[in-house]
Amino acid sequence: MRALEPWHLIVLLVVVLILFGGKRLPDAARGLGRSMRIFKSEVKQMHDDDTPAKPTSPVEGRIVEPPAPPRATPPADVRTGEQRDSSA
Repeated sequence: MRALEPWHLIVLLVVVLILFGGKRLPDAARGLGRSMRIFKSEVKQMHDDDTPAKPTSPVEGRIVEPPAPPRATPPADVRTGEQRDSSA
């Protein structure tokens, strides 16, 4: 006894046509094709990410030090612009 005989497939196709109708089947097939294409490209991208790329030239960079914090200066006299003595 075989698992799937030809009449099994015919009955299955008739049931699918009755459930989904002739109009929705092409849309479903198109959506399935798009999904398969996206899945295939994602698997290929994951495979490409796993293989390390050969560096063509060394990467050159420089170390940048963070800016120094601002110094606290005594407030200036508004009229003359001179620094006021804050100890008075």
